[in-house]
Amino acid sequence: MRKINPLKYRATLSYIVTIVLINTLFLWMPVYSIAGSTITTADFAAGSIFIVRDFAQREIKHYVLLAMLIGGAITYFFVSHTLAIASISAFLTAEAIDWSIFSFTRKPLSDRLIWSSMISCPVDSFIFAHLAGLHWLDILLMTITKFVGVLIIWSIWKVKQSRKTEACLT
Repeated sequence: MRKINPLKYRATLSYIVTIVLINTLFLWMPVYSIAGSTITTADFAAGSIFIVRDFAQREIKHYVLLAMLIGGAITYFFVSHTLAIASISAFLTAEAIDWSIFSFTRKPLSDRLIWSSMISCPVDSFIFAHLAGLHWLDILLMTITKFVGVLIIWSIWKVKQSRKTEACLT
C-alpha cells in the first residue's frame, strides 16, 4: 500500500486552514471604527489568503476549488453561515480571476502573484462586503488591508527565493 505524504500538500492544507482561521478572526477580533466604517486586524490577515491560494493552486492545479469548498464547508458548519456564504462567493469569483491569470499569462510566478492579487482583492472585497451587508468604505478598507497582507507575504517569499538563488550560486 502506498503512503500519502501530507507534506506534499502543505500549501493546500495551509489554504484550507487559512480560510477557516480568517473567517473565525472576523468574528472574534476587536472591531475599530474609521470614518463610520469598521475594520479589524482580520482584514489585514485576509490578504495572506490570496498568496496561500496561489501556492495551493500551483500544488493541486484546478483542484484548488475543492480545497476552497472544504474550507468554506468547515466555516459554514463551525463558524458562521453568513460569513461562509459571503466568503465562498467572494473566493469563487476571485478564484476565477486568478485561474485566468495563472492559466493564460506566461509571466514569472512573482508577477502572476502580484497581478492576480491586485485584481482579485478589490473584487473579493466588494462581493464579501455586499453579501455581508457592509458599507462602501468597508470595501475600500478591506481592499487596502488585503493588499498590504499580500505585499507582506509576497515580500517574505521574494526574500526566501533570493536566498535560495544566492545559495545555489555559491
